[in-house]
Amino acid sequence: MTQTHLQIALWGVLPYLALAVLVAGTAWRYRYDRFGFTTRSSQLHESRLLRIGAPLFHYALFLVIGGHVTGLLVPESLTRRLRISEAQYHAVALTVGGAAGLAAALGLGLLLYRRLRVPPVRRASSRSDRLTLPLLALVLLAGLTATASSVTTPHKYYDYRLGVAVWFRSLFTLDPDVGAMAHAPLVYRLHALLALALFALWPFSRLVHAFTVPLGYVVRPYVVYRSRGGAGAHGAVMDR
Repeated sequence: MTQTHLQIALWGVLPYLALAVLVAGTAWRYRYDRFGFTTRSSQLHESRLLRIGAPLFHYALFLVIGGHVTGLLVPESLTRRLRISEAQYHAVALTVGGAAGLAAALGLGLLLYRRLRVPPVRRASSRSDRLTLPLLALVLLAGLTATASSVTTPHKYYDYRLGVAVWFRSLFTLDPDVGAMAHAPLVYRLHALLALALFALWPFSRLVHAFTVPLGYVVRPYVVYRSRGGAGAHGAVMDR
């Protein structure tokens, strides 16, 4: 296989294969393991570290995902029309994205430490956990390394919005710009490959619970509970 063929396979074919596995795997699991869409909570085994690590990881991850969506889908021409300079965009991306990435890595580190050091939690770990959780950690570390590289080597700053983002958006047009990704720095390519592997494994791990977030809970009407003793409104309890 020549170098050109390898680049086409990595950046022109592999993303679609990972997406196909993600969609088909999720549909298969919903069909045959619908009640397995769960985190397999281990709170009964240990709750102190879980109360700290889980919220820290999840809330920070939401910010990380939001930053990726903005950085990859919003072209530089749009921010320029909004009179946001590249220096301003870069500063916000570094501060907010870097802080969110560090918080997510810290939260995941606490969860991994808990899983390794608490025997009942370790015994409750599945085979998929032993693969997907370290892979998730590598994805975060690669992303943080890419962010840090723009700080430590500002004279060689790589504008991913003119490279990685162009490749990513081209995937939606079914005409992948392989060259845009092939010429990206190694850490960006590694970050992308690790992310593709994570997406392919997603349906077969506990990460699939992300598709069952109870968003309707926020807008669901209150349910009114009343005591049998006829206490009336003063005895009513409202819950969602």
